[in-house]
Amino acid sequence: MTAVRFVRSAMSVLPRRLRSPALPATVEIIVDGAPVSIAVRRSDRACRYLLKLPAASEHPVLVIPAHGSLDRGLAFARAQSGWLRERIRRRPDHVRFEDGAEIPLRGEMHLVCATGLLRGGVRLVAGTQPLPRIEVAGDPEHLARRLTDWLKAEARRDLEPAVRRHAERLGVKPKRIAVRDQSSRWGSCSTNGTLSFSWRLILAPPMVLDYLAAHEVAHMVEMNHSRRFWRTLEAIAPHTGAAEAWLKRHGASLFRYGPR
Repeated sequence: MTAVRFVRSAMSVLPRRLRSPALPATVEIIVDGAPVSIAVRRSDRACRYLLKLPAASEHPVLVIPAHGSLDRGLAFARAQSGWLRERIRRRPDHVRFEDGAEIPLRGEMHLVCATGLLRGGVRLVAGTQPLPRIEVAGDPEHLARRLTDWLKAEARRDLEPAVRRHAERLGVKPKRIAVRDQSSRWGSCSTNGTLSFSWRLILAPPMVLDYLAAHEVAHMVEMNHSRRFWRTLEAIAPHTGAAEAWLKRHGASLFRYGPR
């Protein structure tokens, strides 16, 4: 605690000219005559200005280095307007969780249906045409939240036995499994044995979810991506190559669905 207080105290007496100026949360640039809102982030690790269009974000993101300026960042973003226009044009439409939406579940497309009933939860109805249904009861205003909560629970229901199976093979015991709305990784393994996963894995084929479960369990043996790690992973998940290929080709599309 003493070190933390010292750092804060030292920062408080830094000359104003050495401090990076505050940045606005968003800025706007004109692309093809229309304003485009861009989120602004400062990064201590960035060595240059970056403009990104993350699959998990509603807006493009402008990354400014630690001592970079907003003016130079805006100039960079404007210079990249052609690239941004093309990326926005090619970006798939966002699919909201609402009545009539078509969403994947375990790799198969399903139709979301509001039942109109005040009581009841969320249930699967197989064998219906043209698609199997996910029926959601309750006020339509709360459909998106209820469906998201249900998908998170389904992800946990599939992840827990997959993690347990792979952990038993490697002789390790995870401390906890967390299912979150992660946007930068599909999964992670902490040094204390907590495994975290994106709930969106329930949208992907079961092979992909199983691979990610094995991947994070393997990190409990090798906390790196060395050759030894990949050998360990492929021993318990021989479908590693196929799952990696699927994620590379289709993974970003999972962020089309539901909340960003």
